[in-house]
Amino acid sequence: MKIYLAPLEGITGWIFRSAVHECFGGFDKYFVPFIRPNQMGHFSAREKKDILPEHNKGMRAVPQILTNRADDFLRTAEKLKDFGYEEINLNLGCPSKTVVTKGRGAGFLADPDRLDLFLEEIFGKCPVKISVKTRLGMEDASEFARLMEIYNQYPIEELIIHPRVQKDFYKNTPDLDTYAEAARSSRIPLCYNGDIFSKQDYEKLILKFPDTDCIMTGRGILKDPSLARQLRGGKGADKAELRRFHDLLYAGYCEEMSGDRTILFKMKELWTYLAPLFADSKKYTKKIKKAEKCAVYEQLVDELFAGTELQP
Repeated sequence: MKIYLAPLEGITGWIFRSAVHECFGGFDKYFVPFIRPNQMGHFSAREKKDILPEHNKGMRAVPQILTNRADDFLRTAEKLKDFGYEEINLNLGCPSKTVVTKGRGAGFLADPDRLDLFLEEIFGKCPVKISVKTRLGMEDASEFARLMEIYNQYPIEELIIHPRVQKDFYKNTPDLDTYAEAARSSRIPLCYNGDIFSKQDYEKLILKFPDTDCIMTGRGILKDPSLARQLRGGKGADKAELRRFHDLLYAGYCEEMSGDRTILFKMKELWTYLAPLFADSKKYTKKIKKAEKCAVYEQLVDELFAGTELQP
């Protein structure tokens, strides 16, 4: 079984990926949140830090590109090849309205003919392997039959399917019937992505799709950073590991960011996911949410780890 870390914009940057890799591991690939090619052809400061080889040591990182212009994709691919990358992922899954209205991400799925021409050009010229992360369509899962016909024409390294349409965002439940049809018709190696939050979720998926040999999880790792290790038969996180994970993140953000407010925004976001792992954590997390200074935050985190135990 191959397990991949999903790219979550603004969350799974290099600091987060490094902390997960060092503390828990379990992933075969770590997908880098999308790069948006610009007219100048340069990487943003965030994008460059995310793809630097020294920020991805010991892990197989795969950069993701978000665009609907073949020349932008190919120019960026050439630059990523120079950084040593052998695979690039095309984002056809982002459901954000600001992305979709520009015909990118899941928005590109609304124009299959144009997508077909785009894929024909990039697969004819790209110097590295290309994998694709996709949704089922924009409005209705019936759109995916046409999309699958298109995908099957190209030497896609892997097709990562999140079985929701764009309008679902992350609501409703994954459409496993359409995924099953994709599994029957695909000539491409598939990777399942969607609502794997626990080992039980994983086992239910494998029971329904016993031939599955590749999954991707993102939000599940936010809720439990040891999830990939557990899916491989390892143990869940203990309190000492979670403390180390927290401290690596916090130290990384303190070094990279300026201002207590910016740093604490990132850490408060983390606790919205991690808090349920701890019993009786509400009284601490309420105070953490109100903290405005890093010194206050640090004291509250010390109190939380000292005063709570993990949920059974």
